[in-house]
Amino acid sequence: MYMAGVQLSPSSSALPGYQALQQFTDGIASWALLATLAAFLLGAALWAIGSHTQNMHQSMSGRRAVATSLLAAVLIGAAPHVINFFFSAGGRVN
Repeated sequence: MYMAGVQLSPSSSALPGYQALQQFTDGIASWALLATLAAFLLGAALWAIGSHTQNMHQSMSGRRAVATSLLAAVLIGAAPHVINFFFSAGGRVN
């Protein structure tokens, strides 16, 4: 069955509470970035200590933590753009 009249156009003023939800989302992103910073610092410390003591397992764990925290920061920063890109791509499907 084909529904020709169905449309979707998101609006920030369509429902009450948009500002509160936006502030909540911004707060979650801030916490996520702080956790990413803590993981980066701990990973760098593990990497340095592991390299200094020639503990390769600890050094690799630190490198993995640094790389993971950098990737997490990129994903947190890119999240709104990625979501908007895929939403607009979905809107072009016929």
